[in-house]
Amino acid sequence: MTITAERLERQTDARFREVREHTERLAAPLSAEDQTVQSMPDVSPTKWHRAHTTWFFEAFVLGPHQPGYEVFDPAFAYLFNSYYEGMGERHPRAERGLLSRPGVAEVAAYRAHVDSAMVELLGAARSDAVAGLVELGLHHEQQHQELLAMDIKHVLGVSPLHPAYDERPARPAAHRPLGWLEHDGGLVEVGHDGAGFAFDNESPRHSAVLRPFLLADRPVTCGEWLGFMADGGYRRPELWLSEGWASVTASGWEAPLYWFPDGEGDWLVHTLHGVRRVDADRPVCHVSHYEADAFARWAGGRLPTEQEWEVAVAARRAAWTLAHAPDAPDAGDAPEELEPTMPGAEVSPLAVGQVWEWTGSAYLPYPGFRPAAGAVGEYNGKFMVNQHVLRGGCSATPPGHARLTYRNFFPSASRWAFSGVRLARDE
Repeated sequence: MTITAERLERQTDARFREVREHTERLAAPLSAEDQTVQSMPDVSPTKWHRAHTTWFFEAFVLGPHQPGYEVFDPAFAYLFNSYYEGMGERHPRAERGLLSRPGVAEVAAYRAHVDSAMVELLGAARSDAVAGLVELGLHHEQQHQELLAMDIKHVLGVSPLHPAYDERPARPAAHRPLGWLEHDGGLVEVGHDGAGFAFDNESPRHSAVLRPFLLADRPVTCGEWLGFMADGGYRRPELWLSEGWASVTASGWEAPLYWFPDGEGDWLVHTLHGVRRVDADRPVCHVSHYEADAFARWAGGRLPTEQEWEVAVAARRAAWTLAHAPDAPDAGDAPEELEPTMPGAEVSPLAVGQVWEWTGSAYLPYPGFRPAAGAVGEYNGKFMVNQHVLRGGCSATPPGHARLTYRNFFPSASRWAFSGVRLARDE
């Protein structure tokens, strides 16, 4: 991820301000109490996200590279370090919700203190190394903006009141029949090509050999998932991987996360925009890799590999650009609401970017991958075990953050992410 100081100077500090302000806009609808709750170990409180992203700039940029910088509070290095072993001891992840202090006002003061110092740094001459750290810090904050949305959805979702985060009405979802994209397979190139920003786990670009395959032209819908449920999908062990079936029986899964029966034979769903009826045309969301794999088997297909996903989507996106315009809109780029919808084919031919799409690929390093030196190298590489790759971005992904080569990853049983399914088949 080579980012020159000259490029960062052209951006000025406008992008820094916009990313930082967007975090605050996301937090604005929430009370101090909302921002303190941790509803399970994988969820972090909103105020923790706000403070941790600030600590990242303080620890990796200002402390080492801004002469005379004064740390806001030395204790925050312990409270708001996430998993960087090279940066010292840290507060246990599962106990972040016990931090009643600092409160939201002090977290806001912390952000203002660091932002002031960062704006000063952005206005001065700096090295390419500093430019790269700033860019990494901005994309890191955008990751946490998405995490903030998925985490507060869980916080509000476990409340018996099912409060809405955002009262805006839902956009209608388009009805889209399922179609298939054909790909001849062969020797293909995958991974980031080095142009622009990418996380280290997207590189190096390398060759892969694929058999001919088909990829669905949209994600699986809630209506299709209702068909899986009606056919006993959650009661048929032959559809499930052994660990998946163990999760079904241990956790009592009978529907995607946030779905619950209305008592009259239909299903309701908790969303960031309040409780509503399950919309058959929307992409199914909040399903685990185990559920995605079982559904694919039931549907007579499979999950795509991440290499298949990347080359098939790249080919169709190139054709879309040539047929329409270089700036043709993609419904995943700037969602009007935080919940996934199904755009019409005339708007987004693949409906990419509404839900993170599980692949059948384990999260492993690409050939030749080397993590960066020092604590910043802990960013991705050390998690390359016992996880599966997801592709495409989701409705809560900040505009401009996701890329074709972006590799998200979660453990197979995870359901609180904005995760869905796109089917593949062997040709």
